[in-house]
Amino acid sequence: MPILRSASARGHVEAGWLDSHHTFSFGHYHDPEWMGWGPLRVINEDRVAPRSGFPSHGHANMEILSYVLSGALAHRDDSGGEGVLRPGELQWMSAGTGIEHSEFNASDSEPVHFLQIWIQPDRLNVPPDYAQRAFDPAVRRSRWAVLASPDGADGSLAIRQQAWLRGVQLGAGESVTWTLDPARRYWLHLAQGRAEVDGQGLEAGDALGIVGTPGELRIAGTAGDPLADVLLFDLPA
Repeated sequence: MPILRSASARGHVEAGWLDSHHTFSFGHYHDPEWMGWGPLRVINEDRVAPRSGFPSHGHANMEILSYVLSGALAHRDDSGGEGVLRPGELQWMSAGTGIEHSEFNASDSEPVHFLQIWIQPDRLNVPPDYAQRAFDPAVRRSRWAVLASPDGADGSLAIRQQAWLRGVQLGAGESVTWTLDPARRYWLHLAQGRAEVDGQGLEAGDALGIVGTPGELRIAGTAGDPLADVLLFDLPA
């Protein structure tokens, strides 16, 4: 049976320049029932004001993915990684033995809206690394696209965990399915829009956790703008 994690139940932090919702415990928000989902440790939905952001700070032994929904996000780290992330792109930073990085809104006038995702790695104390990739929206329209994987299959970003991140965008009347492996666990996050999963309505920010369940998921787009932007994490059980 899928477990619903509604957008309204998430932790919330507002700091003037930052409006952030936490799917799992993070920072000052602590809920012992929501510490993560397997190796998936963080999904923060952040809105950052123009000319604002996170100054240089450190991480170690964590796979960090950034996914922009609107606006532009500037990244810089001490391993030489640098770039501006826009909608349709995914950024990977493997903190490994330790890395310092900063993230700032790249615009002087528009906010940036993005997801920051942390996945615990399957190996520790490896050299830090960084990559960024653009994905054609047409590749994800009404069909699954692999965005991150252990081996970089199908042009995805290679991450240091036996986990896959897939994405699909759905309009009204469009649908996809996914066959569940009961030996895996899954986290389905609706990043934008509205959708139905096996008839259950989801709004932006809602998520479903699934573990030890066989069968098939059917995800359908519903009327609305923007398109339903669905992320599916396929994780070790």
